[in-house]
Amino acid sequence: MLELPPLSLYIHVPWCVRKCPYCDFNSHAAGDGIPEQDYLDCLLEDFRADRDYIQGRSLQSIFIGGGTPSLLSPEFYARLLNELGSQVSFAGGLECTMEANPGSAETERFAGYRDSGVNRLSLGIQSFDDRFLQTLGRIHNAGEAAHAIEACQRAGFENFNLDLMYGLPGQTPRQALSDLRRALQFAPTHLSWYQLTLEPNTAFYSRPPRLPEEEAIATMMEAGLALLDEAGLKRYEVSAYARPGRQSLHNRNYWQFGDYIGIGAGASGKLTLGSENRRIRTRKTRQPSHYLARSGTYLAEVSDITPDSLDLEFFMNALRLTDGFPTDLYESRTGKSFSTVGKKLEYLHAEGMLLVTGNHVTPTDKGVLFTNTMLEQFL
Repeated sequence: MLELPPLSLYIHVPWCVRKCPYCDFNSHAAGDGIPEQDYLDCLLEDFRADRDYIQGRSLQSIFIGGGTPSLLSPEFYARLLNELGSQVSFAGGLECTMEANPGSAETERFAGYRDSGVNRLSLGIQSFDDRFLQTLGRIHNAGEAAHAIEACQRAGFENFNLDLMYGLPGQTPRQALSDLRRALQFAPTHLSWYQLTLEPNTAFYSRPPRLPEEEAIATMMEAGLALLDEAGLKRYEVSAYARPGRQSLHNRNYWQFGDYIGIGAGASGKLTLGSENRRIRTRKTRQPSHYLARSGTYLAEVSDITPDSLDLEFFMNALRLTDGFPTDLYESRTGKSFSTVGKKLEYLHAEGMLLVTGNHVTPTDKGVLFTNTMLEQFL
């Protein structure tokens, strides 16, 4: 019988004011309004259908993503979290994160979200420069971004994340570092600082903007890493930086190949079925209108994580963590002996991408830069 890892819950809200040209998430313009009560009923029914996957565990974390979850009211989340708490045990110190945008209407609701049970906000800032915000299709400006962060702090959110991009069209290293310095002035506990990439099925992919040259990107990254370290935000994942004790519990569960239930339109889950000796991935109905129709089931797809793909699945996550992982984590999450991957890891060690010391595996700085190269060993 497989060992059950920690369990989290992901809740997807598929609506936003408008689709950003770089976004490849399941998000749809809200149009005339969002049917809050209908969506709440569907989420709860969706969760009840997945309750067998809990298998006696408590939830370690909840993440509400989108789309723009802050388009929904605090009352919506109060009812949702209260009902979920009646159906599953919440672990002590449960982290409940909600993504929010810096629009003025959403900002006014921050205190209400705190009262509803959300204890961590993740603010989609992306830039503090109005020129780049316009290029990215964001509906807020730099002043509203600053106001949102201040409102988050006034509402009592001691733990909050800022999303910030670099490598934007036409951006210079000086401009990228100016954005980063501005973000650090607000003393966030966590920063997601990541390079803009052109993803398939996005407007930017269809009509690619001119991005900075690789040399400029490298300069941004090197200088940015030094700034973040000096500010006390330590890199713990490829694009994630946190103050001591403020790493995202939810994201770490992903990277450590834990389990998570996914509810909401297009939400994905990864689950261990101990008694069946299986690991599965689930995906819910993607289109909001189809999801709201509740035609029999919310489940669109279930697929097994096969023994042949298990190593790739594990390392695709675990190798993103800069502090690496203990060898017994590999064994408990995969059910396999660490010796089965020993030669591949020895090769990556010889290539200067990994350190294998005693019972711990750690990516080197080179390995963090070339994660995909390491993953080729497990294809």
